[in-house]
Amino acid sequence: MNMIIGEKLGMTQVFDDENRAIPVTAIKAGPIRVSQIKRPEKDGYAAIQIAYKEMAAANRAQTGHFAKAGVNPHRHVVEVRVDDPDEYTIGQEIGIGDVLEAGQRADATGISKGKGFAGVMKRHGFKGQGASHGVHKVHRAPGAIGACATPGRVFRGKRMPGRMGGEQTTILNLEVVSVDAERNVLLLKGAIPGPKGSVVLIREAVKQRA
Repeated sequence: MNMIIGEKLGMTQVFDDENRAIPVTAIKAGPIRVSQIKRPEKDGYAAIQIAYKEMAAANRAQTGHFAKAGVNPHRHVVEVRVDDPDEYTIGQEIGIGDVLEAGQRADATGISKGKGFAGVMKRHGFKGQGASHGVHKVHRAPGAIGACATPGRVFRGKRMPGRMGGEQTTILNLEVVSVDAERNVLLLKGAIPGPKGSVVLIREAVKQRA
């Protein structure tokens, strides 16, 4: 198993052996429960369903699903492909110490902070128009988007104003600075997507880089 669900606690810093400040993100990672096992002979593929963060109230569908597994209802559920589903049991608890250790590399996936409706300067880094010499109050406007009679249309994907942020984002190859298995707290070097309290997926790096 190479993935765990966590909750972003915020950022802080730690100091290495040479007294250099290292910015880190603290994550409350796990414990998670195995709530379902899928096998190739029945489901066509091998995977386990992991659940994080118990909740007090659940609808009937959720209650029935977790009752079948003998697990209390959880708020967040993710399916993870595995090589051998028989290595896991329904209701099994998995902590951060079972997935990662200090010195490894990890990928963090979360929903980035929503910025609302943004213009082209904020959203795409446009430099804006001139601030003098006949330019009226359109300094932050994108300018013309036409492409003449040929092709006579605006191509899909044109950089325009629009909703910014609030998208699933993955940061690759973050160094695992520290793993506290007793408190299920993980420290990753650098920043990860999302605000404090947001749910993140942490997995072993898929593109290992020194």
